[in-house]
Amino acid sequence: MTEKKKIKNSTLSVIKADVTATEIDAFVFYARNDLKLGSGFGNAIALRGGPSIRKELENLGPLKVTDVVVTTAGNMKANHIIHACGPKFQEENIDQKLKTTIINVLKAAESNGIESIAFPPMGSGFYGVPIDKSAKITIETIAEYLNKGSEIKDVVVCGNDTREYNALAPIIQEMIKKAA
Repeated sequence: MTEKKKIKNSTLSVIKADVTATEIDAFVFYARNDLKLGSGFGNAIALRGGPSIRKELENLGPLKVTDVVVTTAGNMKANHIIHACGPKFQEENIDQKLKTTIINVLKAAESNGIESIAFPPMGSGFYGVPIDKSAKITIETIAEYLNKGSEIKDVVVCGNDTREYNALAPIIQEMIKKAA
């Protein structure tokens, strides 16, 4: 399952996949402000990537909401992880904070020479941002950023399961329809 849209010199795609297992330059991890790798994807990163990632993170936190840091990805398929401290559900100005976090991720990717990046639906898991809100803000913010011109060639938004994919796919399908 893949939906793709060309935007300027970049491609925005939605796929059903585990963001931590994608073969890509970097993936985004929706991180805790203390940068501890807890349960869920944090645990997957710690186990699959090895101890070097935790070691790198020791001197990088704490982060404020919308801050991002870039580390290597240890033994994982990606070369880098962009750890993004985004807002939690029912936080004030959640939409704007989520957009700013996504833009900061894209800027960090560009400043680190990253040409391909995978996003999860930002904040929709443990942090409780409703999947429909997350999907819309994630895809629309990335598309707006790429539309201004970017060095990033490929941006992939990964739905980890059918529920996430089904929230993401219609948004990019609508963009494709409008462009036709």
